[in-house]
Amino acid sequence: MHWHKARLIQIKDFDRYMILAVSGLYKSYDGTDILKDISFHMEANDRLAVTGINGAGKSTLLRLISGREQPDEGSISLSKDVSLAYLEQNPETDSEKTIYDEVLSAKAELLDMEEELRKLELRMKEAAEDSSELESIYDRYNRLSHEFEQRDGYAVRSNVVGMLKGLGFSEEEFGKQVSKLSGGQKTRLALARILMEEPGLLLLDEPTNHLDISSVSWLESYLRGYRGALIIVSHDRYFLDRVADKVLDIEAGRARLYVGNYTAFAEKKAIIRKDMMKAYLNNQAEIRHQQEVIEKLRRFNREKSIKRAESREKLLSRMEKVEKPFDVDDAMRLRFAPRRQSGNDVLMATGLSKAYSGRQLFSGVDLDIKRGEKVAVIGPNGTGKTTLLKIICGLVPADSGELSFGSRVETAYYDQEHHELDPTNTVFEEISDAYPDMSNTEIRNLLASFLFTGDDVFKSVGDLSGGEQGRLSLSKLMLSRANLLLLDEPTNHLDITSKDILEEAIRNYEGTVIYVSHDRYFINRTATRILELWDGSFVNYIGNYDYYLEKKADPDFDREKSLSGARTEAKEVQKDRLSESVIGIRDHIRAEESRSRQSFEEQKQRKARLQKLRTALGSCERDIKELEQQIFEIDELMTHDEIARNSAKLNELTASRTALEDRLSELYELWEQRAEELEEFTSAE
Repeated sequence: MHWHKARLIQIKDFDRYMILAVSGLYKSYDGTDILKDISFHMEANDRLAVTGINGAGKSTLLRLISGREQPDEGSISLSKDVSLAYLEQNPETDSEKTIYDEVLSAKAELLDMEEELRKLELRMKEAAEDSSELESIYDRYNRLSHEFEQRDGYAVRSNVVGMLKGLGFSEEEFGKQVSKLSGGQKTRLALARILMEEPGLLLLDEPTNHLDISSVSWLESYLRGYRGALIIVSHDRYFLDRVADKVLDIEAGRARLYVGNYTAFAEKKAIIRKDMMKAYLNNQAEIRHQQEVIEKLRRFNREKSIKRAESREKLLSRMEKVEKPFDVDDAMRLRFAPRRQSGNDVLMATGLSKAYSGRQLFSGVDLDIKRGEKVAVIGPNGTGKTTLLKIICGLVPADSGELSFGSRVETAYYDQEHHELDPTNTVFEEISDAYPDMSNTEIRNLLASFLFTGDDVFKSVGDLSGGEQGRLSLSKLMLSRANLLLLDEPTNHLDITSKDILEEAIRNYEGTVIYVSHDRYFINRTATRILELWDGSFVNYIGNYDYYLEKKADPDFDREKSLSGARTEAKEVQKDRLSESVIGIRDHIRAEESRSRQSFEEQKQRKARLQKLRTALGSCERDIKELEQQIFEIDELMTHDEIARNSAKLNELTASRTALEDRLSELYELWEQRAEELEEFTSAE
C-alpha cells in the first residue's frame, strides 16, 4: 500500500462535527518504531485521553498533531478554521512580562478592540454634532462594541484573575516576572495562557503536573465546560475519569480506541486482554498439538503415516498464527507482608503542633489510628502534610503535643525525595547494605521483580530516574516487613501499570498505612479514611475520596467538628462494618461449602473422563505398535527363500499384510481423533 508523506491539510468539506482525522500514522526513532499505523478521528467537543506505558509514544503523538514534528508516513487532517494549542511538558516560557500580563496577552485581539473602542469614544466627543463623521464613528463603535461584548471582552480581566487563582497563583504573585518563576510555576502559567486562548482543539501533555488537588479540581470543572475538543495525556486517572469520554490506548506502537472514561476503558481492556491471551494460548496449544501429531506420525515411519505428517505440516504452515498480546515485563511483583501483627491501637497523638519560621502549619491535632486503617492525608501544597509524616516517623520534632505508638508497632517510611537512598551506591549495593543477610541470588531475584535486570543492578542510584528510584524505594519498603507504612507521594513518577500494582498491594496489606498523596484515583481505591489539613487542623472523613467529595458538598456536614467526635463516628462505622463482615463471612462460608460439594463432583467426573480419554489413546497406541510389529514380522518372513518360492504362502502373507495395513491406517486416523479429543479436553480446563 502506498502512503503519502504526512502533511497538515486544511479541509473545507469536512462534516461539520469532524475536526481532526489521523490516518496511517507512522513514526520511528533510530530505527525503532514508536507509532505504527495510528488512525482515529475527533469530532467537536470530544474529550480524548491518550494512555500507554512510559515510552509508548503518547507525547510523540501530540507533537505530531501539533506540527512540532513530522511523521514518517500517514496524514493529519485538521478542519478549516479550527485553531489548535499545545501544552507540552516542561514548556520553555521566558518573558520579562509579569504573570498577569503574560496570561492577558493571550487575548491580544480583544485588548486591541478595547483600545480601539476607547479611541472611538474620544473621537465621538471631539466630532461635531450631526456631522457625517460622527455617524460613521458611531456605526463603527456600535458594531465593534457588539462584537466585543459577544466575545466576553468586558470580563477578560476578571477571567484572567479567576484562571490564575484557579491554577494556584495568589494575587501577590501576579506581579512576578515570568523569567524568575520555577519550572512548575512556568508550567502552570503556560497552561493558564493556553486556556485563555480557547482554541478549537486543545492538546494537553500532563496538565496536572505541579497542581495540587484544589487546582486539579478547578481544571476538571473548567475542561468539562470547555466548548472545544481536547486531547489529554495524563497519569492522573481520576482526572481522566472526570474529563475524558474516549480513550486512545497505545500499546506496542499500535492504538485501540475505547468509548467511555478511564474506568470504563480499564475494565474493557482487561476483558479484551483476557480474551486475546486465551485465544493466543489456545492457538499455541493447537500448534503444539499438531507438531506432536506430526512427530508421532513420522515416528511410525510408514509411507502413509509420513504422507499424513507432510499433509499436516502443510496445513500447519498455512494455519493462522495468533499474535501474542503485548505484555510488558514491567509489572512489579509487590506484596507487603508485616513480620508480626501490631496491637489494635497503632498511633495516638494529642495536641500536636508545628510551625516553621513563625508560620503555623497546624496545631491541636489529635490522632487515633487503628490497625488495618488506610489513612490518606490531603490538603493544599505547603500546609504541613509531609511534616506530619516526618513527625510520626521521628525525623522532625513536634513543637508541642504528645505522640505514642501501640504495642508491637514497627514503622517504615517512603520518602518522595528518596533521601533514604545513598546516591553513591549501586542498585545492588543499596539492597545488600540494608539487608546483608540476603544472598546475591536473592537480591538479584528481588531486583528483577522490581524491573532491575542485567546490568541495571550496577547502575548508580544517583543516575536513576524518578520512577526507578521510586521502584527501588518500594523494594526496600517491602523488605522491611513493617506493620505501619508511612508513605509520602508513593505514586509520583510511577506509570499507570505500577500504580495499579501498588494499589492492589496496599489494599491487600494487613497492616496500617498513613500516606500523603495528590493521586485521587489512588486515594479512592485505597483509603478507608481521609484527613484533610484545613485551616491549621485536620478534618476527618471516614471513607474514600468519593465519600470525601460527597461530604464536602453536604451543607449539613460540620467541617470544623473535632477529631474526638470523628473518632466516635469512626468507631461506629467500624462497628457497622464489623457486623457486615461477620454476616458476609458466614454467607461466604456457606456459599463456599456448597461450591465445594459441586466442585468435588465436577472434579470427580472430569478426572474420570480424563482417565478414559488417556486410556483410549494409550490403547490405540499399543494396537498400532502391535500391528506394526506384525507387519514387520511378515516382511521378515517374506525375505526367506522358502517363502519366496512358495507362491501360495506368499499370497497368504501378502493378503494378511494388506489387511494389517488397512487396519493400521484406520488406527492412525483413530489415534489422531483421540489425540484431538484429549487435547480439547485438557485445554478447556
